Parts: sequence; C-alpha cells; structure tokens
Amino acid sequence: MGSTHLSLHVHLIFGTKSHEPFMAKEWRPRLHVYMGGILRNVNAVPEIVGGIEDHVHILAGLHATERLSDIMRELKSISSRWVREEMKISQFAWQEGYGAFTVSASQRESVCHYIKNQEEHHRTKTFKEEYLEFLMKSGVEYDARYL
Repeated sequence: MGSTHLSLHVHLIFGTKSHEPFMAKEWRPRLHVYMGGILRNVNAVPEIVGGIEDHVHILAGLHATERLSDIMRELKSISSRWVREEMKISQFAWQEGYGAFTVSASQRESVCHYIKNQEEHHRTKTFKEEYLEFLMKSGVEYDARYL
C-alpha cells in the first residue's frame, strides 16, 4: 500500500480555569469560530465547536503527522490570549488538562448533535457530571481531586 489512510476523529472537552462562567453567550460563537481557525492552522479539521459559559466541546479530525498534545497546547494558548485581548477578560484561562475521546466515523453525526445541543443538555446536568460520564463510559481512570 503506497499511502496512509486515516479516520481519526476526537471529541475534545475542556473547561475554564476553576470552571468560571467566563464565556458570555453574546461572544461565545465568535470564540468557537476562532478556535476552528486555530485548529485548521495546526493541521486539524474542526468538524464542530460548541459549548456553554464554562467549557467547550470540539469534534476534530486529526492527521497522522500531528500530535494531540501539540494541537491542544496551541489551541488553548492562542484562544485564551484572544479572550483576554479581544473580550478584555484579563483573568481568563483554560483549566489544565483536557479530555480526548475517540469517535468512530459512524458516530460523528450523533456527537455533532450532542455538541450543538449543549445549552439544552446543561439545563439538567453540570459540567462535572457530564465529564464524569464521559470518563466512566470510556473506561478512563482518573483522580477525582483533579476534576
């Protein structure tokens, strides 16, 4: 076989530092679009970016030549600088770490739907409850002190 063929889709989840509700509904869509641009610039494919005031969800396609840790470092660094400079929120920061969950091609549409409906979803569930469900469903070990 002469070339590499890859279907690697990742559901990324991360929140604001201390889960502060910094991301106002009025400008949040601009941030999501900006984050999509950052992903394109680091050779990832943003399929959807969404979330609410204290966290984001991203479905992204990754290329074989890129490392997830490098992508996340750039995404969080550049987007937090944008919020501080453009939205004038000097104390804005993302939490340390993130969740990354692989998504099969057959489940991409349902993950996109899930991300689109974050506001509705969080009427009954906190970010922590949601995130714990992801960790448990995925069989990821975690230390509750760092959630």
